[in-house]
Amino acid sequence: MNKPFFSVTRCFIVVLAAVVLMMPSTVKADDHVMAATTNTNNQTKQVGTLNLSLKEAQDYAVEGNRTLRNASLAVQEAYAQRWQTIAAMLPSLDAGYAYTDYLGYSAEMSTAMGAFKINMPNVGAFTLTAAVGLNGQGIVGALMQSLAIDMKKIALEQSETELRASVRTSYVSLLVLQDIAQLLDSSLVNIETLADMTQQTVDAGAAEQTTADQIKVRINTLRTNIQNNKYSIELATNSLRVLLAVPAEMQINLTENIEQLLSAEAVMEQLAANYNINNNLNYQLLVKNTELARQNLHMAGWAYGPTVSLAYNYSNQTYYGEGGMRMTPPNVVQVNVSLPLWSSGKRAAGVVEKKIAYEEAKNTLAETTDNLGIQYQQLRFSLQNAYETYMNEKENIAVTRRVFASTTNKFRWGTASNLELTNASNDLISAESTYVQAVLSLVNAQVELDKFLNNK
Repeated sequence: MNKPFFSVTRCFIVVLAAVVLMMPSTVKADDHVMAATTNTNNQTKQVGTLNLSLKEAQDYAVEGNRTLRNASLAVQEAYAQRWQTIAAMLPSLDAGYAYTDYLGYSAEMSTAMGAFKINMPNVGAFTLTAAVGLNGQGIVGALMQSLAIDMKKIALEQSETELRASVRTSYVSLLVLQDIAQLLDSSLVNIETLADMTQQTVDAGAAEQTTADQIKVRINTLRTNIQNNKYSIELATNSLRVLLAVPAEMQINLTENIEQLLSAEAVMEQLAANYNINNNLNYQLLVKNTELARQNLHMAGWAYGPTVSLAYNYSNQTYYGEGGMRMTPPNVVQVNVSLPLWSSGKRAAGVVEKKIAYEEAKNTLAETTDNLGIQYQQLRFSLQNAYETYMNEKENIAVTRRVFASTTNKFRWGTASNLELTNASNDLISAESTYVQAVLSLVNAQVELDKFLNNK
């Protein structure tokens, strides 16, 4: 190959370097989200017992979640799509070889001096073609795909955040139901002891059977509540199993308690967290969407731009026999520039449309920025209110337990009526239900604020 070939090759290398340098270098293929989901899950899903803190449960769920792994693969797929777009603007190189056998044919030529024949020898032709084409829309398209990658990564992070929040809610729900189960069991033991003593008193003729029957009604009510609570525990456990992607036979042991997860220190730390709107995932998506609208406007504007293409062809023919005419030059360079001139206003309307869409995206971003500040204050207030309610209900359930224990003791010695015992039992059951709701409200308030601040 001769000097023209190397000159064109150098031109292609310069074009390649220019296009690559124009691409943004801020996007990385591996981040903290993809690192948790890129590799195939290696967790051992054998039947046994899992001892998990809340953080361990969240990490376990993230590692094993197939939906997250698919979202991670979608990000990697977007990288491949972007590279296809870039590669379409980079030099391409094709080589070919063709062998032609004319089967001994000779071409006959007639002139004023007479006719003569020209041998048509067999010929082998080697060709090498290098080409590159550039236009503004192609470059903008590659930049838009970079934005699409960022948006998919943000969506992936949102999915992880939602999964962690679901695990937290399920984990705490199971803890509070287990605490209620212990409370109900101890209450049942006390009232069953009281029922035995009352029945003995009735048998001795010192009390009426109605009193013993009313206590049995309280026992049956407690047993029903215990059975319902067992069902709720199993339901919460299965929900956690689903989130962790473990088999139904897997036993789960929670190593943290309510006091650790709902401590005043943890709540105060959340309330004192700095608000940075740039950390909010919804805001990040809107920023990327606004930038995408801007690039769409640029794309529409580049419809007026030229398309430049450069091609180089090298050909080398080899004749197998005598004769033959070399009509094809060995080196050909072609430069082509095309410019659109008239489209009956189609391109102009496309620019106007994208400009309007860009203005709409900017307005949405500005409005959301204002609303997010208000939402942050509301979430802080909700958390503070939920924590105060939780502390009140926590104290209420402790008081109703003491009242129930005291009333039971008084009833045993005949200083409290059956009505007082029934009221104390009803108050305890009501306090238990209200306490559960207060815990769940507090957890939901914590989860919503963490999601807003993008806290892990």
